[in-house]
This record gives sequence, structure tokens and C-alpha cells, in this order.
Amino acid sequence: MRGFTQLLSNLILENSRFQILYDKLVKPSAKPAQGAEGRRAKGIMDFETLKAIIFADPTTRIPEGLGDIDEISIQDMDKVKVGKYTQWLLKNFVSAPITGEEGEIEKDNPEYKRRFQEYQRLFLEDLHKTTDDLKKYERFKNQLPQDKRDINKITVSELFDLVKDFKLEKVKASKEEKENAKISYEYPGSEIIFRGPKWTLIKIEDKSELGKNAAIFFGGYQDGDNDESRWCTSGPGLTFFNGYIKDGPLYVVLPNDDNGQVGKRTGLPKERYQFHFPSSQFMDREDRHVNLTELLNGPMNELKESFKPEFAKGLVTKGGDKVEINYPNDSAGKFVALYGFDELFESMPKTIQHLLINNKSKENIAIDVPESLGQFTNLQALMLQNIVRTLPESIGNLKGLNFLALPSNSNLQSLPASIVNLENLAFINLKDSNPNIEIPDVLKEKLSDEGGGFYYVI
Repeated sequence: MRGFTQLLSNLILENSRFQILYDKLVKPSAKPAQGAEGRRAKGIMDFETLKAIIFADPTTRIPEGLGDIDEISIQDMDKVKVGKYTQWLLKNFVSAPITGEEGEIEKDNPEYKRRFQEYQRLFLEDLHKTTDDLKKYERFKNQLPQDKRDINKITVSELFDLVKDFKLEKVKASKEEKENAKISYEYPGSEIIFRGPKWTLIKIEDKSELGKNAAIFFGGYQDGDNDESRWCTSGPGLTFFNGYIKDGPLYVVLPNDDNGQVGKRTGLPKERYQFHFPSSQFMDREDRHVNLTELLNGPMNELKESFKPEFAKGLVTKGGDKVEINYPNDSAGKFVALYGFDELFESMPKTIQHLLINNKSKENIAIDVPESLGQFTNLQALMLQNIVRTLPESIGNLKGLNFLALPSNSNLQSLPASIVNLENLAFINLKDSNPNIEIPDVLKEKLSDEGGGFYYVI
């Protein structure tokens, strides 16, 4: 399961997670089972079991209109956003240690199979209980001992013991919790996801009243006159919080040193920031836009890695098949400005069909497109404008490519010969690029020069 866990942790495109889980755990192996003749090995579990475990994760999100869970098909599951605890549930289902009176039973012991089957039966039978325990864990984990806040270090039974005394109906912090939050920044309905030398990063994704009250507290009740924030999400009784949280989490950034300047209602530092990536709202205490790229490349540099997953989500359109970057203007352009082009190619989902990158800045950017370009084998259209110096030979792996646009690339000296291998390629656009681009003879023989840098493949 170790490679499977790593695969999940590196995943960027959330809505592709089900397919990876299905291929790994349900889909029969292409290799024959040991001792079998031509028969493929069965998957670890069936589809209904995988589905039940995914929906037992309280952070799994089901889009509206998908219908009854029991009727959701394999195709429908691609629309489901798999929750963050599913990996943990699966690990406990397929690889939990089995014990007897004399301790742990080895897998080669005949008794192991019988007991393991019974363990899995009870695991599925008690899934609803585990769901409740996970809800409590998600809400109250900041109140657990520090060494118990990593779900991957906890078993199902340990989880129950940790959260059994918490009550889910709680919606407001106690007076004691509010006093503690002035110092620790730990508040019910929120989670501290990073605490560095200079800054603490708080994530609010609870959609209930508990999450709303956390947003109200960290915003200081929208009391700007008393050195709190003016964020609309922190106004008591207002519904702005609900409008934002349904699209994605709120992040609050607080300095670890308040410099003696604190809000008069909360005791939190006067300086604070709130970021909401789906709406591109990056605000200071006075609810004014800040330049997030400058902050993360400057005074908030230690938070840069923590925000990478959020920026990566912005790379892909809602349909999940297109990456369009207008550097440095849009959110995807901010990703490039923060993490660079090499990281961009590593972070994009491998299933995209359209990749469009346009350098609209005044910077003379000339990148050597990495060999990793060849892994995007579903690409149908590739446009790299005002940004390329060299293209890799691996471009010849893009068998589905039918449109290649390389306009305004004055630094581009030649095209790879491997382009000739692209059987579906219909058109090449070199408009306003280097007029002396070297086109290999083997490729030139297949091109019809239409003038102006436009070529049809014949």
C-alpha cells in the first residue's frame, strides 16, 4: 500500500482520484493470477465496497443532482470529490493487523484468512460509526494531543477512544477556548495547517455553524474600529460566510509576533489576512486586496509550499481537461510566478487534452520545455506563445495531438524531428516566431506552407 499512498499524496486534480482508486483496487490485473491460465487476478475489492468506503468519509463531496448514493454508477463517481480520509479508511480496510490470544497472527497462518474476512465484514458493518468518529476528529482534532493529530498514525479503534467524549452538536467555542485562541490560534471549526517562525496559517472548511463561528472569531466580528478586520465573512448574523465556504476553504494568516498591537475584541494580532482561492479574494485586515505573489515570494515565503495545492487546483478548468495560463495575470499565472515552469509541468494532471500557455508579460522568457511534456499523451491541442526556446523530442509521444501552435517565439531555433510521428497532427502555427526556424527535412516533406507561419500537414 505504500506506493498507493504516495500516489494519492501527489495527486493534484481532485476529481481524478476515483479513477486512480478504481484502477488500483477494483479493476482486475492485466497479469494472470499465480497458477492460473489466462485468468486475470481479481482486484482487492469490488466497486460497491470501494463506493461505500468513499462515502463513509465525511469530507467526500457529492455534487447536487447526482441522485441516490446506492444508484451512483462507476461513471458518476468521476464527478465525486473523494475526501481526505478515504485513503486512511482504505488502508485500515485492506492492511490492518489481525491479532489472536497470543498476539498478531502471521499472514501465512491458515487462521489469518478467516479472521481477516471477519474483520473486513465488521469494518463495513460499522462504517457509519467510523463516519461519526471522523466527523468528531475533523472538528476537534486541534484539541487532541499533538502526537494524535496525524490520522495516519491512528487505528480505527484508537480513533474512537480519542473522540468518544466530544459532542458534535457543539457550535460555539467556550470562554476558555476563546482565551486559549488568543495565544495558540487554535479554535473549534478551524485547523492550524502550518506554524512557522513568523506566520501561522489557519484553514476553515467546516460548512456548519461551527466553521462560521470560527470565521467570525478570526475576523474579529467585523469590528474594524476596534482593530479587528472588516471581512464580510466575519459579520455575525450575516450569510456571506455560506456563500464563500461552499466554493472552498477560507485561509487566515496571522503573525506569530503581534508587536503589541491586537484587536480589542479577540486579542488576536491586529495584522491579519484572509485568502479565498476560488474567488481570488486575497485580503488584508481592512478588506483590501493584496498582491499574494509578492507576499509569498517575500515576507510570507515560508507559507509558499502550503499554498501550492490551492494554486495547482486553479490550473485546470472546471471540465478537468484544459490548462490555460496567461502569465502573469490569472491564478494559473501566479502558480508559475511562485513555483516556476518546471514545477508547472510536474503539477499538471496528466489527463489534460488542451494546454495553452501565453506569456503576456514584458519579460523575455525563453524556457526549455522539459521532456516531461511527453507524458501528457491525451493532448489534442498545444499552444506555447512567446515563451519557448527549445522543444523536447518527447513531443513525438503526443499521439493524439492535432493542433500545434508556437506563435511569437523569437528564441525558437528548431522543431524536433519526432513531430513527424504525430499521426493525427493537422496544423502547425509558427506565426511571428523566428523566421529562420529549422524544420527537419523529414517533417518538411509532410507540410504544406500556407504562408505567414501557417502549415498544414498533408
